Amino acid sequence: RARLDLAGWDETDIFAHSEDEAVSRQADRERAQKRGWAVPGGRFDAVIRIAKIALPAMGVLLLFALLLAPLAKDSEVSFILDKEEVDQADERLRVEKARYRGEDNKGQPFEIVADRAIQETSAEQVVQIRGMSAALMMDSGDLRVTAPRGRYDIEGEEILIDGPLQVRGPDGYRLDTRDVRIDLDTRTLESRAGVEGAMRLGRFEAGRLEADLDARTVTLSGGARLKIEQGAVR
Repeated sequence: RARLDLAGWDETDIFAHSEDEAVSRQADRERAQKRGWAVPGGRFDAVIRIAKIALPAMGVLLLFALLLAPLAKDSEVSFILDKEEVDQADERLRVEKARYRGEDNKGQPFEIVADRAIQETSAEQVVQIRGMSAALMMDSGDLRVTAPRGRYDIEGEEILIDGPLQVRGPDGYRLDTRDVRIDLDTRTLESRAGVEGAMRLGRFEAGRLEADLDARTVTLSGGARLKIEQGAVR
């Protein structure tokens, strides 16, 4: 037990001493927080790992626009069809099992699939999409994105995912959210519901997810929490 001798001290000295100690303790806490943020396997590492998977996943979602390019308002795509091989349909346009394969700017192969896309009438500027999935073969492992259903707003140039969106990546990476809006013009994405996920370093959750592909930023807001698992880094 420590004992402080106050003999010969006036109130000003005591107050100044207490204030100095408080400032010193605060400085120690800030230095400890900065060290904890910077250490390998710390919060900074975790944030970087979230972004390294989330950004490619958001980029893959933008590629769904390639499947829907013939429906775009400025599209100049034309088709030559054999009328004997075309079935009549009540809808203006129906696409079944649409599939697109290619490579990104890093040479990594990707594949995007839509089980069905239907535009009911020419007056209806929304295409209903079912069975959306995409895969990106990265050096670190495969990245897969799935969403059961969504809508393509032709006039608004946006894709609206109604319901769950799942991202699965290498090293146990998982991200789950729902009700996502993808702006094809500004290349941005935002969820209208909470997001939660996990990776080798730990778990994370937030009230909202936003991504800007051009700025290469991912933002978790609304009570964002990150829990680092002890012993996750070896």
